[in-house]
Amino acid sequence: MFSSANQEPYYISRTDVNHPLASCSKFGFELDGATWPSAEHYYQGMKFEDQALREEIRAADHPNKAQKLAANNKRLIRKDWRQLREVMMTRAIYIKCRAHPDVTAALLATTDQKIIETSQYDYYWGCGRDGRGHNTYGKVLMAVRKKLKEELAAE
Repeated sequence: MFSSANQEPYYISRTDVNHPLASCSKFGFELDGATWPSAEHYYQGMKFEDQALREEIRAADHPNKAQKLAANNKRLIRKDWRQLREVMMTRAIYIKCRAHPDVTAALLATTDQKIIETSQYDYYWGCGRDGRGHNTYGKVLMAVRKKLKEELAAE
């Protein structure tokens, strides 16, 4: 039996709309009283306390439009966002997995591999150009995978 240290990492891009584990893939779910078309829509919407702006982001027809709406309103981002952003992304990914068994299966299929978000430009969510980024999105996926495995073991 090989340890996970000997396994190849699993690489993913958050923005790949065709990959079930990407935050931009269109696997909708219900959370906080609304149906969100993607985890990215939820994440961008939760940046704001203004319900009308949140609804406009939720209704965007593509995750890129949701991101753009959030960026265009960055002066209105809630003051506690830096403390909440990882929690909000984790909630979105977990609920997305619970709503879509195929997404759960894709995440569990990564077994114990290290998951790396491949963004060249994002040093918080991704690995960055030089691989020294925080890889927070990869860590979120691995944490959700661990929780799903624990739940399956308890059933």
